[in-house]
Amino acid sequence: MSKIIKDRSSDFTPPAVGGASLLVVFAVLCLTVFVLLSLTTVSADDRISEASADAIADYYAADFEAQQVLAQIRAGEIPEDVTVNGNVYSYKCAVSDTIDLSAEVRIDDDGNGGSKFTVMRWQTVRSGDVEIDEGLDVWDGTLFDFGEDETGMELYEFEEL
Repeated sequence: MSKIIKDRSSDFTPPAVGGASLLVVFAVLCLTVFVLLSLTTVSADDRISEASADAIADYYAADFEAQQVLAQIRAGEIPEDVTVNGNVYSYKCAVSDTIDLSAEVRIDDDGNGGSKFTVMRWQTVRSGDVEIDEGLDVWDGTLFDFGEDETGMELYEFEEL
């Protein structure tokens, strides 16, 4: 009886699973790469959304401050930072280190003993000087030009590898 079992075990070959295993490993590797890319994208989107929310909050804080200055002007008080030119009042409120909210308001009599105001300008502007970096040397498209020979043909020099 043991002879029959030995003969059967010598004829038994396990199924070929090498190709399937390779496909599974490749699929797991692809899914891992996609997960990492997705996490990186989510992290970048989160940073951008936080920066955007901070910029919006800063703008509305400056807008609130500008509205308070306008209310003071309408009440007859002129704050220190307000420039008066006739009936036009100009002032700025800082949004960030590089951006200001610039406001310009004209106040006229409405004819009934009161006053009406017209907002002439209410916009964000850059504060300070903008520094332009022109230090990048970019290839202008010309080859190494060594002039022309006596026949008028242009001469170029190439290095041998």
